[in-house]
Amino acid sequence: MIAVHFGAGNIGRGFIGLMLSRAGYEVVFVDVNETLVEQLAKRKRYEVEFANGTGEAVAVTNVDAIDGKRIDLVASRIAEADLVTTAVGPNALKFIAEPVARGIERRLDAATSAAYGASVGGASRAPLHVIACENMIGGSARLKEHVFAHLAPESRAAADRIAAFPNAAVDRIVPLQKHDDPLRVTVEPFAEWVVDRSAMLLGGPPPIDGVHYVDDLTPYIERKLFTVNTGHCVAAYHGFLRGRETIQSALRDEAVRSEVVGAIEETGAMLVRTYGFPEAEHRRYLETTVERFANPHLTDEVVRVGRSPIRKLSRDDRLVRPATLAQELGIPVPHLARAMGAALRFDVPDDPESAELQRELRDRNVRDVLAKYTGLPEGNPILEQAAAAYEALGGAAADTEGATRP
Repeated sequence: MIAVHFGAGNIGRGFIGLMLSRAGYEVVFVDVNETLVEQLAKRKRYEVEFANGTGEAVAVTNVDAIDGKRIDLVASRIAEADLVTTAVGPNALKFIAEPVARGIERRLDAATSAAYGASVGGASRAPLHVIACENMIGGSARLKEHVFAHLAPESRAAADRIAAFPNAAVDRIVPLQKHDDPLRVTVEPFAEWVVDRSAMLLGGPPPIDGVHYVDDLTPYIERKLFTVNTGHCVAAYHGFLRGRETIQSALRDEAVRSEVVGAIEETGAMLVRTYGFPEAEHRRYLETTVERFANPHLTDEVVRVGRSPIRKLSRDDRLVRPATLAQELGIPVPHLARAMGAALRFDVPDDPESAELQRELRDRNVRDVLAKYTGLPEGNPILEQAAAAYEALGGAAADTEGATRP
């Protein structure tokens, strides 16, 4: 079996590539990083270390790599693949759509829409599944939109019969890191990959060991986004204001930990009410999440986790959306609102979105800025709480009593 995976970065190698290799796939990485591509193509293996204090590492074998700029070659590998996955970031999905579309076209050229299992390159091909493993809701559906924009209108119905784009939720902390070996990657022991089974085609590749298949993905993806992603950025923004450099040191600060726990308890109340997660089970999920953040064997920088605050403050992302959903249920969200205010205080000049926010805050009223970036109307109680928090947190960056940088 062959899997073409876009993104040979730490998440691609340390999470998706590892699981696919363990499931028996030949994993063909596609990336534009020349060093990674050259080393993967040459060595055909790399090591993944687990951040659990034991130094345990596993070898990932049967891998290859292609320069993402070689669109024709990438399309050729997709034409013969059983699976395509991505870990490139939501904003990069549109850039990988063309080779995916070209690969699907080659499959169509080799098989009629009525007999899509016909020969491709001399081999019988099953339906192709394309799974975007990104930190976003509906990543595969978004990728499909970009891919189908590259297909001729008359080809799209046939493409739907031979290629499926099931959405997925993925969860594993893979911090920025540097090793002497450019291919070695360190990851936390915890991993979760959930795939929407209802969007898959019959006759596709067999289930992947370790992947949880469900008929309704929404509860799982929102649980992950509104617990892990929400809690992570809350730790980053409050940790930044407390003078912390890493998420791990931020979680040792009781003031920061309290904000994180409070925020995910607010999202948790909403998730339990909305999706019926058992309260005791969800409580364990929250506790596990906080301990994952605090893992002393990981070093995750606050500025990395907090980067792109405009995206994280947007209406459908990890702070505003769970807050508005909770508001509709009558659940108070003071911690989420404070995190929005803290996000406005995330002043990192080399982060373009942070720099833009700071320019806006110098020129405009904080309520106008919040309304612009969150989509919340002025006068909304959440916006008002966030604005008040921003003003109250004005001296927090200087008030780091008891906070020491690691």
